[in-house]
Amino acid sequence: MLRRLLIGSKLHNRQLTHETMNKPKALAIFASDALSSVAYATEEILLVLAILGQLAFRYLPPIALCIALLLFTVILSYKQVIKTYPEGGGAYSVAKEFLGPTYGCIIGASLVIDYVLTIAVSISSGTAAITSAFPSLLPFNVYIAIFFILLLTIINLRGISESANLLAYPPYLFIFSMLALIVTGFYRYLSGDLIAQFIPYQEHAASLGNLVFVWILLRAFAGGCTALTGVEAIADGVPSFKEPKENNAITVLFTLGSLSVILFGGTSILSGWIHVLPQHGETLVSQIAELVFGGRNVMYFILQAATAIILILAANTAFAGAPIMAAKLASEGYIPRIFALRGDRLVFNNGIILLCVGAISLVVLFHASVHSLVPLYAVGVFLAFTIAQAGMVVRWNTLKPKGYKTNALVNGIGSTVTGIVTVVIASTKFMAGAWLVLIAIPLLVLIFKKIKKHYSDISHELSSQNQAPYYVVKNHILIPMSSLSKPALNALEFARSMSNEDTDITIVHVSSSPETAEKLREKLQEKKIDFELVIVESPYRELIGPFVNYIDNLEKELKTGEVITVIVPEFVTHTWWHYLLHNQTGFLLRTVLLLKKNIIVASVPYHLKSM
Repeated sequence: MLRRLLIGSKLHNRQLTHETMNKPKALAIFASDALSSVAYATEEILLVLAILGQLAFRYLPPIALCIALLLFTVILSYKQVIKTYPEGGGAYSVAKEFLGPTYGCIIGASLVIDYVLTIAVSISSGTAAITSAFPSLLPFNVYIAIFFILLLTIINLRGISESANLLAYPPYLFIFSMLALIVTGFYRYLSGDLIAQFIPYQEHAASLGNLVFVWILLRAFAGGCTALTGVEAIADGVPSFKEPKENNAITVLFTLGSLSVILFGGTSILSGWIHVLPQHGETLVSQIAELVFGGRNVMYFILQAATAIILILAANTAFAGAPIMAAKLASEGYIPRIFALRGDRLVFNNGIILLCVGAISLVVLFHASVHSLVPLYAVGVFLAFTIAQAGMVVRWNTLKPKGYKTNALVNGIGSTVTGIVTVVIASTKFMAGAWLVLIAIPLLVLIFKKIKKHYSDISHELSSQNQAPYYVVKNHILIPMSSLSKPALNALEFARSMSNEDTDITIVHVSSSPETAEKLREKLQEKKIDFELVIVESPYRELIGPFVNYIDNLEKELKTGEVITVIVPEFVTHTWWHYLLHNQTGFLLRTVLLLKKNIIVASVPYHLKSM
């Protein structure tokens, strides 16, 4: 009842074609992550540059410009990916096909980590926007973050259409609020109505040395590169677009790029003009809005609300893209098959639930601190950018379609640039936490390969090709029995129905006292049941261990073509909690025996009528 209330009624398979999105909804769902990055990308740059004091605002514009150019380079490359792989999979499909399965696994591992971090960072950042407006809520930031993760999980479990309807419009409030902030800020500054804040010059900045100075600039650039996270989600989620899927996805991709540059660039320029630096307990956007709008008025709170909403909904980009990515990996045997199964509402609910658990774990572990989580953030996504574009270069040069040289040049430049950025991010943020991701990616790749090998081995083992006929010469039927009850009689009748000249039936009683064994023998004689009775002594009152040892000894005497079948008598209660009142020996015995190679296990249930 609660499940249906939370996620809704089941959807029929034929309704799957309706679970797609048009461009406005897709922009809100898939682009929220990249758009929301402007709320903290500039702040991450200035957090590093703040050590330079007044000099920070001299280097902010060129760093922001480099990031904007990098963004469009990546978007041009992903346009080619979408056109090439309209069925989805994006970077993973490119790498797997043209660079090999290992590179595909690297991208899969990178994106899995990135998607989980997207939720943790976005929700934590949205929570920071709320606590900036209402400082009294700061001690409860972890609980607020967990609440929003659970809320988004439930919304996404309800299905693509419902999540798109619920989440499609709030991102546009953020876009218009940010545009209002930028336009108002530009107008007031250019008209002389907005005065720059005084930031004292840091005397020690001049003595930092060239290498340290360059290191600071590189770290600031690496922090700002979080503005590019989320671009890959559109390429991964192409199947969720309405037809024509690839054209709609490309339109959304370029719209995303244009809006990101405008919002990120506008925020960075305003920060440079009015000299705002990050403060503990208050976000950069909050400070800018308070100055531009002239205090904490209606416009300020609208922007803070819109920022909190977009940051929280940015996590939905991961909920939209990651399950599709996981389904792709699962269908090819790199992660458990359950992630390729659609749930009641036609979404990949196992992937959604795993994301929820992973994100909550990170939020709790890092206390919902954006600045602690961001260093882990961009390494994986830029590694995926680099490998995907390298794969596209190989594709163009292998297939040589019309215009392949130009396309290869675009992807080659993109791969080179993002490769350099990956090295910069990994090196500058290594001690800040990037080392965790650099260890996690190869570890996940190893796990993917182990799972793939497991599925391949099973497939080979279960294949019917070259399978010799399976002949049973003799069947030794064993019935474990503690007393002659109705379930035991049912099991005996079932065994009798299987008996023939090549079958022998044995009742096995594990006895901890001679009295119980003798009582069972008398009951069998009374009922004129003449099957052989074997008494297995159990002086330490164990049940399963002695029975399994008896089977092991019997198994050693088997000849070719002989098998052992264990028929387990059980009773079934009407309600689940009644099971808690019984010892479940039959279930445990079946579980143990199923792990043994040459044993056939059958359960004969007796359904209780009086309960």
